[in-house]
Amino acid sequence: MQVEESDGLPIVAPGLVDLQINGYAGLDFNQLPLQAETVSQIIRKLWREGVTSSYPTVITNTPDAIASALGSIASACEADPATEQGIAGIHLEGPFISPDDGARGAHRLDDVRPPDWDLFCRWQEAAGGRIKIVTLSPEWPDSAAFIKRCVDSGVIVSIGHTAADASQIGEAVAAGARMSTHLGNGAHLMLPRHPNYLWEQLAQDDLWSCVIADGFHLPDQVLKVVLKVKGEQALLVSDAVAISGLEPGVYKTHIGGDVVLTSEGKLHLAADPRLLAGSAQMLLWGIAHLSRRGIAAFPSVWEMASTRPARLMGLPIAEGLSVGAPADFVLLDRVQADGRIPLRQTYKAGRLVYDEGSEI
Repeated sequence: MQVEESDGLPIVAPGLVDLQINGYAGLDFNQLPLQAETVSQIIRKLWREGVTSSYPTVITNTPDAIASALGSIASACEADPATEQGIAGIHLEGPFISPDDGARGAHRLDDVRPPDWDLFCRWQEAAGGRIKIVTLSPEWPDSAAFIKRCVDSGVIVSIGHTAADASQIGEAVAAGARMSTHLGNGAHLMLPRHPNYLWEQLAQDDLWSCVIADGFHLPDQVLKVVLKVKGEQALLVSDAVAISGLEPGVYKTHIGGDVVLTSEGKLHLAADPRLLAGSAQMLLWGIAHLSRRGIAAFPSVWEMASTRPARLMGLPIAEGLSVGAPADFVLLDRVQADGRIPLRQTYKAGRLVYDEGSEI
């Protein structure tokens, strides 16, 4: 992506691809019972954030609850062509993750379990084959065999919420794991200097690294190191929860209880401001943060959230603005002094779906 100077004309850029999003504007993919209409509403609301393709993320829960959420997303796709176009796949984050405190993050311990192929197939059937990413920890016995079966079925396996050692991570990559879920988060507060699972994932040449760049989850130094080490394999995700897109204030959530969204954009537990309660910022915010802080140039950062994730997932929009590529693009202005990126319009498959100056 190249950015040319213009006399007030907007920048044309590929539509954003969010590999990990839990909800938006008060609506949650994990709030049960999930209505198909809710799914469609989220996808449409994401257009105002420039997101033209997304992977709704279903997190650790009971087997029946996961099946229910997946079935609702599938029903929404089957009932609404725009939703079907906007959902490039489903990201299943858990329940095959580490049971350790810290590494497990906010996922409920009682629902964490070892990889189970028959159970995964049941969920894939409920999803209508739409599960395209599964986040797991390879610390479980026989993880490599499970990973290989996922890969053979066309599912990207991502390492996350893990306490795996170097050999287990190496075996996972050899079996076909290709991504790291929000690297540096969902981790223990204390780690050995070396070796540890962060260094090991960074060192694995075949792993693409996803990061949350909201300015709260990772310090700038860590973001800079990940981008330097991974280069074209560095990806940006929002991992946004349902409170994203809402006004600052105190909210009650079904996962973290009472939480506070500050005027600075930080989401933390009401009981302890030091503890994050998830991400409340979208990809545009992360792009602005990385470029404004000088961690990477704007064109490169935009690619981290658009054509690069599309390339990993094998989406045709990986071609960006090339002739013959799907017409998923946005019109936007440069990063403003206050950190905002004004979005003028969003186009999905050549159709205008968002315009800042009108209701569509």
